[in-house]
Amino acid sequence: MPAEWEPQDAVMLTWPHVATDWNDCLEAISQTYVQMAHAISRQERLLIVTPHAEEVEALLGQRLTAAQMANIGFHECPTNDTWARDHGFITLTDGQGGARLLDFCFNGWGRKFEAALDNRINRSLFDAGWLNGHYCDCLDFVLEGGSIESDGRGTVFTTSQCLMAPHRNEPLGRHEVELRLKETLQADRIVWLDHGNLVGDDTDGHIDTIVRVAPGDTLVYVGCDNRHDEQWADFKALEQQLEELKTADGQPYRLLRLPMPDAICDDDGNRLPATYANFLVMNGCVLVPVYGQTRNDEAALRIIGEAFPDRELVAIDSRTIILQHGSLHCCTMQLPQGVLRTPKDTNTEK
Repeated sequence: MPAEWEPQDAVMLTWPHVATDWNDCLEAISQTYVQMAHAISRQERLLIVTPHAEEVEALLGQRLTAAQMANIGFHECPTNDTWARDHGFITLTDGQGGARLLDFCFNGWGRKFEAALDNRINRSLFDAGWLNGHYCDCLDFVLEGGSIESDGRGTVFTTSQCLMAPHRNEPLGRHEVELRLKETLQADRIVWLDHGNLVGDDTDGHIDTIVRVAPGDTLVYVGCDNRHDEQWADFKALEQQLEELKTADGQPYRLLRLPMPDAICDDDGNRLPATYANFLVMNGCVLVPVYGQTRNDEAALRIIGEAFPDRELVAIDSRTIILQHGSLHCCTMQLPQGVLRTPKDTNTEK
């Protein structure tokens, strides 16, 4: 499983629409997706999945340049929601242009939400001819892309609170789940983290909300300085676990500590899972979620810049995204180099 910073062909977005949970704030989230589409299509290709290709194409055509629009393909199919990170293919590469497209089961984070349509998106994309590679049916195993991180060298990171949560892969125990991960992801070792579950998170603690892997055996993680924060003890335990971790070579990791955003709540007073760890690494840039908190936003951008000094940093206001309990990285899925194939006759598949 390649690291996210390795060369990519494209990024996939699954676009919001009136039949998703975004309906109450559809205009606001659509503008956030336009911002993401603008940032992505400046750097690499973008594949948009939507039930309404013509509408989305018209919207983007008003805001993006002709060169950017030429970088975008549209695949039309029914969808439940927008979380491409979790319903998209998890791709393995062989370093020679070959790819295995792993289609795992997405069941709405343990049957919390309806996901049958989203669970069929990968097969629809493959059958439409968008992707190069060997399709691998892994639908007998529940695995979301946001629940795993790879260093590209055989180590995969995950969290016990997610992969061992109810309605994922019961009755499999941790040992059986680890064996399955090693087999399907071609991993040498699985590193389990046991702390750091954000309040308001629907995913049961996806690793991409708390700890991210960066080049040079670096881990970028969320810390908490406020002892009065309800999350303080859990994130202190996470930090202690990270300090004790060793690389495959037995060396300590380089640790870069992100701030915890100040609490953001919805209109009912429920805390939302804002996190700076939910950034997207692309070929020439890193898209970073920000939350209108100048001090914290600037600190997060600086620290992520230390992890990826060779890339431009692009801030994306993610305050609307977290209303549905995810953030920026959750909305996206990268397609490694050699995977995306543009259909010859049209860039819209219906």
